[in-house]
Amino acid sequence: MITNKLKEVLATHIKDNLDGGKVGTGGNSTSPASTTLDVDAGGTPTISVVKTDENIIEVKVTVSGSAITGKVIREMGLFGGSDMWARFNFSGVGPFSNTEVVEFFVVMEVE
Repeated sequence: MITNKLKEVLATHIKDNLDGGKVGTGGNSTSPASTTLDVDAGGTPTISVVKTDENIIEVKVTVSGSAITGKVIREMGLFGGSDMWARFNFSGVGPFSNTEVVEFFVVMEVE
């Protein structure tokens, strides 16, 4: 068991240090030893991280369609510096035109 205070401290650390997101076209199963996406789609997504409760973090990763034109996205990664903290694989979405904007949302709860 961890205390409510430690949950709050961990959530704050994540919010303060999660500073990057990437999307990719790979979609294989996730390994905890992974350090990168399977196939980085390129571009520079923007990221917004908000702590909405003592132990809940909401993350939005936004990608311009011009960075992923014609690609089908199957994975997203969240990064603290150069370290990948989380990777999500999912059924492919896309392809996208260069005028679209794609947003991915993740809600994390520290328990």
